[in-house]
Amino acid sequence: MFKKSHFTIILIFLLTLTLACCAQKEEVGVASNNDYDVLVSIFNEFFEFENPEVINGVPNYTTAAMEEQRRGLKEFQKRLAAIDPNTWPVSQKIDYLLVWREMNAMEFYHRVLKPWSRDPVFYLPSQGGAGPVISIDLHMRNGLPLPENKINEFSKQLRAVPEIYEQAKKNLTEAAGDLAAIAIHYIDSEAARYQYLANRLAEYHPDLVPDAKRAQDAVNNYGKWLEENKSKMTAPAGIGVENYNWWMKNVHLFPYTHAECQTIVESEYNRIITFLKLEENKNRNLPKLEVADTKEEYYKRLDIALNFVLDFLRDEKILTVPDWLEAADYSDPNEPRGPLPAPPTIDSRAREREVLPGETHEFIGHNFDAQRLERDNRPIRGKQCVKSFYNLGWIRSEGFAVSLEELLMQAGVLDNRPQRGREIEYLMNASHMSLSLPDLKMHSNEISFTDARKLCAKIMPRNWSDENDRMVWYEQESNLRFPGFHTGCVMGKAQFMKLFRERAMQLGEKFDLRQFMDGFLAAGMIPMSLTRWEMTGYDDEIKKMCPFIK
Repeated sequence: MFKKSHFTIILIFLLTLTLACCAQKEEVGVASNNDYDVLVSIFNEFFEFENPEVINGVPNYTTAAMEEQRRGLKEFQKRLAAIDPNTWPVSQKIDYLLVWREMNAMEFYHRVLKPWSRDPVFYLPSQGGAGPVISIDLHMRNGLPLPENKINEFSKQLRAVPEIYEQAKKNLTEAAGDLAAIAIHYIDSEAARYQYLANRLAEYHPDLVPDAKRAQDAVNNYGKWLEENKSKMTAPAGIGVENYNWWMKNVHLFPYTHAECQTIVESEYNRIITFLKLEENKNRNLPKLEVADTKEEYYKRLDIALNFVLDFLRDEKILTVPDWLEAADYSDPNEPRGPLPAPPTIDSRAREREVLPGETHEFIGHNFDAQRLERDNRPIRGKQCVKSFYNLGWIRSEGFAVSLEELLMQAGVLDNRPQRGREIEYLMNASHMSLSLPDLKMHSNEISFTDARKLCAKIMPRNWSDENDRMVWYEQESNLRFPGFHTGCVMGKAQFMKLFRERAMQLGEKFDLRQFMDGFLAAGMIPMSLTRWEMTGYDDEIKKMCPFIK
């Protein structure tokens, strides 16, 4: 029989051991409480920590500052690792992984991307980056005259611009040649923005005009400096396959490798071109689609299409349309509807012939997502997540929007519209492939930025693409600066279709399309692999990528 004295000795030993462990945790500054509230607190602290130090209006991206930030990151990672989420419900485990990947994103920026030292485009506010270095509204469409209490701050921001570019010249010690070429390409338009701003300020705040002019001069001088030093900027812009795989796995919780993506994207490209040609053959005796070649005609068609697709979603029970989703709210009533792009882009050519596929992507995809997110008050996966510097929601966002294009077509949204509209949907899908394949090849360093634009134009049907098309330029730039961007569009659709199939097979005759779509949207702007885990209970992808999750 177990003696009472033995029990007392063991109890004292366990109590001593517990106190020692607690003391050790406190000594290294990590959380001793595994409660979910601790995770939320760390998450909120980390978002504040991600902001660079600002000195006299100039964000500090110097080598010393970035080294200090990286040391601080390691402390946050230690605090997070001290929390064991494995007894939590799946929804809270997912939130843990969202915080984990946010920290991984910063680690990757410090270890690999380093835009402050590699990417000259990082310092151009019109192109953005991980925390825009210059946050001035260069359009000021509705902001003038400035309120009295905002004038000094705006003036301070303008005066900081020359200092920011002086710091940039010192920071860019590892600049990639392709990224420098992209920055040089934008210098004239960037400088013109400050000229536009100076013209606007002249009417309301003439005393600020000299500051705007000095900022414009600083941009032009930055461009000259890049021209003079570009030959020394020889680092590759692509991050390499190993880094690409780490980024997609540990930051985007994406279960496919670079090689697997290439296979899947090429297979999808084969399917889309085949279906396009079958559609063209079926429609060979039909008249061509009428082009909306005036602004008035285009926006008339747009308004009809937006209301049509909302009615279709309700009538066909595709998903629940909330009362607050209104076609009339889609565009800002204070923003004049601009002219059609000239010269046309891939996207504008498609929309001018059949606007609906593009609007299922933008209106039901992105706009609906954004409005849902704004109403989502969950502490980690809600609207708080838009604070991320790293645009971590794009595979979920773009993957769903791209899925909607074909999903709604197959559901019948184009059935009562001109039959050739189906061709437009397949052409839009082909454009996603034409943007995705160069992404993969640039980051394996097989092709340059120039070659990527040429490849994009080559594989787009009907000669709808050109290497100098501004959309092609911008989208390939996005691929280069934010690895996996357009591959994520295509692969996000592949993940969505996989989830669709798995949930349908799991439920059998009980599967309900509207319930599925509503459930998917309710999961929020999180990686598809996490949505799959939450909706189906299948955790194989997560356990493979995150073996510390039990």
